[in-house]
Amino acid sequence: MAKAPDLDDFRVPFFGESKKAKKFALADFDPAAKPFSRGSKDADRERLTEVTMKLDSQQDRLYAQRYQRVLLVLQGMDTSGKDGTIRAVFHEVDPLGIRIVPFKAPTPIESAHDFLWRVHAHAPAAGELAIFNRSHYEDVLVPYVLGQIDDVERERRFRHIRQFESLLAESGTAIIKCLLHISKEEQRKRIQARIDDPTKHWKFDVSDLAARKLWDPYQTAYGEALAATSTEIAPWYVVPADSKTHRNLMVAELLLRLLESMNLEYPAAKESLKGLQVE
Repeated sequence: MAKAPDLDDFRVPFFGESKKAKKFALADFDPAAKPFSRGSKDADRERLTEVTMKLDSQQDRLYAQRYQRVLLVLQGMDTSGKDGTIRAVFHEVDPLGIRIVPFKAPTPIESAHDFLWRVHAHAPAAGELAIFNRSHYEDVLVPYVLGQIDDVERERRFRHIRQFESLLAESGTAIIKCLLHISKEEQRKRIQARIDDPTKHWKFDVSDLAARKLWDPYQTAYGEALAATSTEIAPWYVVPADSKTHRNLMVAELLLRLLESMNLEYPAAKESLKGLQVE
């Protein structure tokens, strides 16, 4: 009997793991797979609601505790569903203590500093759950594919990313990183839907078509970036993203597992309030 899928089946091997470990290849993951589906979209949505309610409870403890921190990184090609994932996964979660950070192309001021300068300022504070919609990984993907940095500079940035995430982890931040893995054909359909629907024209940018022409180089760059920066304290997971419902459920399950592993508890009751009556 085949082994039931586990979330760790979609974890990218940690950087520096034994050479005997299976060599990571992004192409080995099927973007259309739905390994954690409950059998139908309705069943998956029902499970997602259950998970998001648990996320709300865990995040409430995180915020009340004001000690630990959580960082969720969402990366993916255009139309892979970063915005949709955030809406679906956090729709039951109290916005108090959650912060969403969308990263665009660096501004002139940001470009004048090291590439992590603009990122560190958005790292989660104590008690906060921060969601990066794109992230510091843009700086080892876009400029590399466009030929703006070479292999030496990219390797240096990989090293700095590992060190940066280690700093965050040692300072009390739990990190999880998800690549929303979409197929080229599914991306074509979603881009076309934006073009065909006037209410979605604001989502379309001609640069999306330029990036699409570089699909293969981007896939290679993503695979190499994940392999170089997946670590025990900041693991990468490949999330099949052709199915929006399954994508949302898998990200929610991953985040819930992380939060539950942190053993979050409400602060101890205050003895000074025992028996206090409000008049």
